[in-house]
This record gives sequence, C-alpha cells and structure tokens, in this order.
Amino acid sequence: MPILELSSGDQTVTVSGDTPLLEVYAALPAGLYPPFPPVELPGGVGGLVVRGGFAQTFFFGAEVLGVTFQSPSGRRVRAGGRTVKNVQGYDLTRPFVGSFGLLGEALEVTLRLRPGRLGRQVVTSGTLEAGLETGARFAWELDGQLYLMHFGHTREVERALASVPGAREVTAALDLTSRFPAGMGVGEGPLRDRRFCWTDGVSRPPVPPLFERLAATL
Repeated sequence: MPILELSSGDQTVTVSGDTPLLEVYAALPAGLYPPFPPVELPGGVGGLVVRGGFAQTFFFGAEVLGVTFQSPSGRRVRAGGRTVKNVQGYDLTRPFVGSFGLLGEALEVTLRLRPGRLGRQVVTSGTLEAGLETGARFAWELDGQLYLMHFGHTREVERALASVPGAREVTAALDLTSRFPAGMGVGEGPLRDRRFCWTDGVSRPPVPPLFERLAATL
C-alpha cells in the first residue's frame, strides 16, 4: 500500500519516498489531486521532490509540507509535517525540495492535495511557451508534442484547455521511466518543462557555495 497516511479532511497525504507517482494517483479518493501530473518518472515521489517537481506552473515547494530524509552522513532528519505552521527553528523542507540529492534521500514525503471536480490531460502539437499561456497547472514538451494537464472546477478546466488547437485527450497512463534508465538529470534531452530540459543521467544544475555548506553540516 503506497499511502502511509491520508487525511482527506486536511487534504494531505504522506507516502514513502520510493512510491511510484501513478500509485499515488490510484490510491487517492476521487476529487483530490497531488501536485504532479499523472506521469511516471524515475525515483518515485522522492525523486520528484529532490528534482523540485515536474511540469508544474506553480510554486512546487509550497505543496511539500514535510519530508523525512537520510542525509549523506547517515543522519535521519525530519522536517516539516502535515500542517504549514508546525515547525520551530529552521525548516529544511524548502531547501530539500529541488536539492538534487545534495541534502540526502527522501524516505517519507507529506504532500498537500488540492480539490477538483474534473481532471483532464491532453496532447497537441505546439511549443511549451504556448502551453504556459493556457493557465494549465502542468505543461511539458516531449518529442515535439505539447502535453497539458489541469484539474479544478469543470468550467475552469474547460476554459484552460479549450484554447488548445487540435488537442487530443490522453487516456492511457504515461510512463517515461524507460526514457531515463540512468536516472533523470538536467541537460539536453527529449523532455522539457518550464524549469529545465531533462536528460538521461543524474546531472544537476550548479550548486551555490552556501548550499554546499548547508549540506556539509548534515
């Protein structure tokens, strides 16, 4: 069972770091959505978090409420939790998101869930820049095709995707793990979202010296 703890009332879910993304979708009740599209990527939820998310057009860090991780020194660190204002002292949740493994490996992750009456995913020809103008929650370009996913009120979803010419509904789950057998890193490759181009491998963007000092203290 991929779900360690689910609170529909608080709209949060806690999963192990190795939980596949599509298993989270399958386990959630109707009307609640996680902060990632229904696409399988390497590393499961933990891999998604250390890469800083995928395809989102919003601030992904705010959707990660807590993370338990093992630092490079072997320490088990718990940061954040199910609610936003439950932390005293330094909160390492935000620095961990998008750290590309520099701070360690995610063991457990607590995500914020969002409500929606309808969720749709479409594909069409077009550029990522055009997709970002639609207002869809998720947009990415793969092999020259533009993918968009949005959830929310029915009219909101229809309005966000109605302006996409030639859009075709995506009904089958999209599993991209075979495209990244050595892991998913930053670099020229077949996949692009608003933050990075993604390539096979574990390459990461340049790390500021201050962040390297933080990693060394853990």
